[in-house]
Amino acid sequence: MALYTRLLGQSKITLRRCLPIDLASVYPQRRHAAAIAIPTSTASEHIRHDIPVRALARYIETLLTLGQREASVPNPDPPADSPTAAQLNEQTPYMVATYVRPPPLMVKGEGCYMWDAENRRYLDFTAGIAVNALGHSDPEMAKLLYQQVYFTSSSYSLFTNFTAILKALTLVHTSNLYHNPWIGELSKQIVAKTLSAGAMRTASKVFICNSGTEANEAAIKFARKVGKTRTSAGNQHEIVSFHNSFHGRTMGALSATPNAKYQKPFSPMIPGFRYGTYNDVAPVHDLVNENTCGVLVEPIQGEGGVNVATPSFLQALRDRCNEVGAVLIYDEIQCGLGRTGRLWAHQYLSQSAHPDILTTAKALGNGFPIGATMVNEDVASCVVTGDHGTTFGGNPLGCKLAHHIFSRLADPRLQSAVLERGELFRRKFSRLQEKYPEHIKETRGRGLILGLQLAVDPTPLVTAARERGLLIITCGKNTLRFVPPLIISEEEIEEGLRILEKAMEVAFHGSQEVKGTTGQQEMAPAGR
Repeated sequence: MALYTRLLGQSKITLRRCLPIDLASVYPQRRHAAAIAIPTSTASEHIRHDIPVRALARYIETLLTLGQREASVPNPDPPADSPTAAQLNEQTPYMVATYVRPPPLMVKGEGCYMWDAENRRYLDFTAGIAVNALGHSDPEMAKLLYQQVYFTSSSYSLFTNFTAILKALTLVHTSNLYHNPWIGELSKQIVAKTLSAGAMRTASKVFICNSGTEANEAAIKFARKVGKTRTSAGNQHEIVSFHNSFHGRTMGALSATPNAKYQKPFSPMIPGFRYGTYNDVAPVHDLVNENTCGVLVEPIQGEGGVNVATPSFLQALRDRCNEVGAVLIYDEIQCGLGRTGRLWAHQYLSQSAHPDILTTAKALGNGFPIGATMVNEDVASCVVTGDHGTTFGGNPLGCKLAHHIFSRLADPRLQSAVLERGELFRRKFSRLQEKYPEHIKETRGRGLILGLQLAVDPTPLVTAARERGLLIITCGKNTLRFVPPLIISEEEIEEGLRILEKAMEVAFHGSQEVKGTTGQQEMAPAGR
């Protein structure tokens, strides 16, 4: 800072010629420094240029400060003058501001890693919020995409066999006005593998849609149709859901998500929704009554804080639904499809607690938008032509991909590996808790859906981890959520938790304050 001090003693600095300022020479740690020239006339190199010294001094001070920060972290966020920032500044004015995103611009991935536009590498413990269960850029998935859509491009010349060309002219979309070969195959596979796994013992039929919130909307509509079919007066119409749940953002799913912060801007909610306390058995008898057509519950609340439902709670819901003739719906959009070490999260329960409806999405497409609502025969018999539908749901491209992905997620070998990796996470978390007992309170979850409950705001830790090459997200109140790809290796877990420990040292005990990263969960609790 001596240069800065000396400059402040002058009022102006005179330059005799064009002086290129190479930012990389000012602080070589910066990855994308650019040479900035102070322009002069080409007519003469003796023309004087007077530059306000305080402005130049502030500029140099900024460079030095950035240089010190970037020297202290191996994966610093792109700065304000980076190519990434320039691109985002150009694009974001045209985007509805529904999300708060950190500075990196992600462009490619492989396995458990992602790279941003400036070639920074990140180990991903988020998997697109439990979506990329098979990792990023899965080769088999890429191959299926290529086979299904390749000939929608103008690349016919690469094939010399005309018969092969004709066979490759497959469909991407047909609408549900026509049959296609994959919607039925996927539905059959989901039911068959669910039954063979010992899950949802009455599984019978599947409705294919495009997302998790759509799957839950279908479940809510099906439950109400059952209620109206079973009672001539039509009084059985109420849906029961629980605090700290998250079922989606469309109006029906949002009405089942009791978070005032997110419901109030769109109120009034759809009538006929009642809310209870998760894992509280005593009120179940009065909460679920003769007016209840359906109970919607997550076996593990993901967004709510990775809260695991007790077997007694889910059994009480099942028993009470049986007594009043209501439908029990398990939302396994985040916790299902192998994430707990079983195909479905409710497999840890007795069969007497199995649901009538199960919803799924996220990992079903490994990044391709698709969802599904699985029902038993009692529910299916109440749904007739015209009761529900979708334009894009069940398209041959999505169903072909999901058929392949589901078969891999249903593999018991993958599920066994998930349990082993989950135990490794837990052992490492225990050691971190021993090191930081005042900051880490407990670990919750099962398999590879885990929550590390903190006693402090986790958002600075999210920043510190990202700037060291690890992506983590939050949930609930002061909870770090870990939902990595299910294919993650022990070595990658070890690597990620070493980074996490370094980030904790900085965020918990560092000499400099770390700015928190907000917006790293679908729904923050009211009051945060």
